[in-house]
Amino acid sequence: MTKIGFVRHGVTQWNKEGRAQGRSDVPLDGEGLKQARSLAERPEVGEWDVVYSSDLLRAKQTAEILTDNLGIQLYLDSRLRERGGGLIEGTTEEERVRKWGPEWRELDVGFEPHDSIITRGISFIEEISAKHHDRNVLVVSHGAFIKHLLKALMPDLEMDESLKNTSLTCLVKCESGWDCDLYNWTEHLIKDGSIQM
Repeated sequence: MTKIGFVRHGVTQWNKEGRAQGRSDVPLDGEGLKQARSLAERPEVGEWDVVYSSDLLRAKQTAEILTDNLGIQLYLDSRLRERGGGLIEGTTEEERVRKWGPEWRELDVGFEPHDSIITRGISFIEEISAKHHDRNVLVVSHGAFIKHLLKALMPDLEMDESLKNTSLTCLVKCESGWDCDLYNWTEHLIKDGSIQM
């Protein structure tokens, strides 16, 4: 049985400021590092055979903390990067409204197309499912990317709640595709008093 766990990276200063990150290479802040350590120290995180991560710094830092604690190999993969945010990267909602008006979402601001996100995400899933058949694979990535990919893999999955920083979501391969046995798990943040972003 192949199991894939998705972890959203720890919190950054841009998360706290409400700035769109996209492909911008923003590091974790002190709280984000603490969140990743709290996750790594929880036995409920489970046993993993290998960890893959986006090569963007905030995900890579999160993954390095996890692999140091788990004592397993880390592989970086650019297909796991966040959705490209085009012109809005580095801006807040207030700044976007000021620059482009309240209907800015209807403009072409250079977002990475949905099809591009799904193509690279499915390519990654198919490759690691074949390479690590019947293994447990942990993937550290980004909120929007993970949600787009989960929706493509499991269209009926209820995902109204935004993925929190360092949340864990687990999928298990079954005959009909994928089952979700854990969604947006953040008990480690409640235990250590971290702010859930």
